Amino acid sequence: MLDGKVVIITGGARGMGAATARRCAAAGARVVVTDVLDEEGTATAKEVEGRFVAHDVTSQEAWASVTGEVMEEFGRIDGLVNNAGIATAQLIEEHTLEQFERVLKVNLVGVFLGLKAVLGPMRSGGGGSIVNLSSVAGLTALPGTGGYGASKWGVRGLTKIAAQEFGAARIRVNSVHPGMIVTPMTQPFGAVSGDGGFPLAPAGRWGEPPEVAEAIAFLLSDAASYISGAELAIDGGWTCGELPLLAAPAVSGAEGVRDGG
Repeated sequence: MLDGKVVIITGGARGMGAATARRCAAAGARVVVTDVLDEEGTATAKEVEGRFVAHDVTSQEAWASVTGEVMEEFGRIDGLVNNAGIATAQLIEEHTLEQFERVLKVNLVGVFLGLKAVLGPMRSGGGGSIVNLSSVAGLTALPGTGGYGASKWGVRGLTKIAAQEFGAARIRVNSVHPGMIVTPMTQPFGAVSGDGGFPLAPAGRWGEPPEVAEAIAFLLSDAASYISGAELAIDGGWTCGELPLLAAPAVSGAEGVRDGG
């Protein structure tokens, strides 16, 4: 499905990013894992027989270094998964400016810089596919997610703008919107595998990283050749109707960790 394609996955050290690296490698891609977590990132890259590059997605210089290294080694960039992200959970009145700006910088500015960094290499290579990680928090209003939700709504909109602007270069840009997925990021919110763990979703459970990875790999592949500007919810049906909301006090004050999605 991805035979020979060169795919960069940010935040690929663990969680959804690592699951995506495994799925892409299994589909035949040459995978470049980037992250600020050197040890875990190196381990994931070794597992998928790929390459690890230390990478702060908020730095334009770091993006130039990553794309430069990838082009030097492989001569092309076919796919980018903008997965790196962080989360905090506070009510707006408790959200500090520093927290708000930090989340926006990683989750939204990082995606913006990624789009800019791969445009030239993908255009010169005849096209490519970019998948941006948004969230169900980018599809609806979830109390207690001021900075995170704002960033993910921004990713959703930026995806559609990029799909319009990049289309002539045969570059497709889509967003995926995971719901409650079992990752290190969601552990503070009671993430647990198995049926009955998340009754708010019709599926009745939390999602698993490989389920998100399958969708991402599809969007990267030529099987999705006429799909661009789309937004795909991977949430067990949570947002398909009237949305049962999490109770805001239950999440207020939780601190986020750097991870994917």
